[in-house]
Amino acid sequence: MRIIGIDIGGANTKIASADGKIIELHYIPLWKDTTLPESLENIAAELQPDMVSVVMTGELADCFEDKLQGIQFIMRSVEEAFDCEIKYIDSNGHFYDESKNLRDLAAANWAASTRLIGSEIGDCIFVDVGSTTSDIIPIKDGKHVAGLTDFSRLMRSELFYAGTLRTNLAYLLDKVKVADGNCNISSELFANTADAYLMLGDITEESYTCETADGAGKSKTDAMRRLARVVCADLEEISSDEIYNIALQVKERQIRLLCETISVVAKKNGLNCIVSAGLGEFMIREAAKRLGFECISVAEKWGADISKVFPAYAAARIMEDETSQPGKE
Repeated sequence: MRIIGIDIGGANTKIASADGKIIELHYIPLWKDTTLPESLENIAAELQPDMVSVVMTGELADCFEDKLQGIQFIMRSVEEAFDCEIKYIDSNGHFYDESKNLRDLAAANWAASTRLIGSEIGDCIFVDVGSTTSDIIPIKDGKHVAGLTDFSRLMRSELFYAGTLRTNLAYLLDKVKVADGNCNISSELFANTADAYLMLGDITEESYTCETADGAGKSKTDAMRRLARVVCADLEEISSDEIYNIALQVKERQIRLLCETISVVAKKNGLNCIVSAGLGEFMIREAAKRLGFECISVAEKWGADISKVFPAYAAARIMEDETSQPGKE
């Protein structure tokens, strides 16, 4: 039986099978004239699953009037594409049924991850740094004890809205050090975190799955050009060493912010072990080191590719577990 998990975000749709043999990441921005329905139809035709387990965060995309409309669009797209059993995981990490509030499905991908982590690893802080956001989720007695909405998680430092690829550098920094001293930066979307991490070698061109700020290429030279624009310069005005240093300052700032948010969650919940996942695991490991916390890597336990699509993998595993042990929920 082929069971797949699907994590439908605002920018990326991630696919994983319960056995980990299928791993796919599709850049499908929902806020544009989205191709989600057609893309899901193609995925269904290619993979032909017997069961599908779905989590989502894309309902927040600003093409929707509200979250409910977004949830309904995503569900309709899934159900029109797949001719098999489909289940959705809610913010408690359980499968949704019609007696519940449909809004419980909003932004629930982390809940699937923490259910699997809680059952296989135990008490910890699950930290997943993806392309757009960072989840910092406390797990105690095998269950998450986090807020149930993005709004509440932002209030509790359990959601940090910066990621490895899509974050505008103006969100992270207001000044950078260059050869001539401290320089204010532009608030334009001239470069994103992907440019910094490509420049530093933390990600590859293949990992740079989102659009670039200027619509140009994804080589290191392209990234340098975009990073120079952050200080309203070009490659004739500042050196490659200065640009590299700007990228280092981006990384340092993001790691410091991760340390701050993890510290808040750790102190509140009495936890000092981190489980890291996502494209930004390299940042999480450094944050754990600075905090003196143990860090268990999802990439090392399940594989680097699974780490990058972990909510989808967790969703598939949860459905597989329930299928093999009916009534376990």
